[in-house]
This record gives sequence, structure tokens and C-alpha cells, in this order.
Amino acid sequence: MSLEGKTILITGGVRRVGRAMAFAVAGAGANVVLHYRNSEDEAEALRDEIAGMGRTARLLKADLEDPKQCQDLIKRAWDGAGLFALVNNAAVFEPLSWETTELNSWNRHMMVNLTAPFLLSQAFARGLKPPEEGRIVNLLDWRALRPGADHLPYTISKAGLAALTCSLATALAPHITVNGLALGAVLPPEKGSAEKVLEHVPAGRWAELAEVGQALVFLLEGPAYITGEILHVDGGRHLV
Repeated sequence: MSLEGKTILITGGVRRVGRAMAFAVAGAGANVVLHYRNSEDEAEALRDEIAGMGRTARLLKADLEDPKQCQDLIKRAWDGAGLFALVNNAAVFEPLSWETTELNSWNRHMMVNLTAPFLLSQAFARGLKPPEEGRIVNLLDWRALRPGADHLPYTISKAGLAALTCSLATALAPHITVNGLALGAVLPPEKGSAEKVLEHVPAGRWAELAEVGQALVFLLEGPAYITGEILHVDGGRHLV
């Protein structure tokens, strides 16, 4: 399946991994709808760069901690052009243990990392009328399938998203495929130390952003017979 001329919504799509994925799908011929929360200058700059590639990028601002804004985001994205795919990339990532996790932090992680993807996927599925076909890709983490004690609310929310990925793959078949990308050492954290990250990565290096983009494009334009899969792009980290 070609992405040429199709429209893809990427949440958290203007910074870091989201930005790289936006370039990847635009390079494959897709137009993009880029969600952001606060990074307006970066969003506008990215829109101009994608326009320079001959594709269009629409910018939509929304706070995914607000359930109503989540549901409205799909409606706004659908205006003007039908959506082919939803990429649930936006996330909260904080280094919290069971001792340092407070209820507001727990709820924020669950809302942005798990509830928002559900609400967005629900609205997307309702807006897609058979025989139209669509695709959902959820951004996960190798920790999702091997939960540990670190980054507790983040890890649990991503484990929930992994379960949601499998559940929705069954519920939304056959017209919508639902898959996950479980990332590992892709970008050093904006805060904190990254020195020991590679000690447990069999590949022995950080991923290239282009590799994440390639994996996303594969799930978006590859075989529609693939659904409910979680593809690890982590250099083998989940095996150690």
C-alpha cells in the first residue's frame, strides 16, 4: 500500500521522535496532521520544512490531559481531508519510583500515555466508515513488556498501552490494523544521565532516528495482514 496522498495524524509530532516520524511519512508521500501542546515555534518551522518536501502539514494544538480535547482532536484533524492513520506518539516520561510517585503524577501518565490513545483511537475508528481502511500505530517502550521498578507510572501506562494495542487489533479488525512500535535507546533523555543506557543494549549503540521512521512507514504501508504486533526497535534491549 502506498502512502502517497494519504493523511496521517501524529500526536506529539513536532519534537524529537515525533519530528523524525513526520519527516519519514512525508518522505513516503503522505500529508501530515501534527499535534503539539506547547512547541508552537517548532511546529511552524516543521510545517515549513515539510511544505518544502512537497507535502502539506496541518498543525493542531491540544492538551491531551483533557479528555474533551482528545476527542475534539480527531474531529479537527478530519476536517478538510479523511484520515488514513493515527500515530499515538505523545507521552509523559518521568523518572519516578513507587516512593516518589504521587497521585497527580500517576494520573497524568495514565491520561496522556494510555487514556488519550484510547480516546483518540475510539474517535478515529468511529469516523472511519467501512469499507474504508485505516491504521493505528502506538508508540511503546521495551519496558512495556518487561516492567521494572524504575519510571513506574510511565512503565505501567505503556504496559497498558501494549495490552490496548492487542485488544483493539481484535476489536477493530478487519478494517483497521493496530500495531505497536516499542522503542529503546533512540534519543538521550532531555534530563538525567544517559551514560549507562547502552550497557544493556546488544546492538551497542543508539538507534538512528531514520530507523524509527523506517519501522513506522513499514507498519503504515506494509501488509494489512499484520495486526496486533509489537515491533521492537531497541537493538535487542528487551532480550537482556
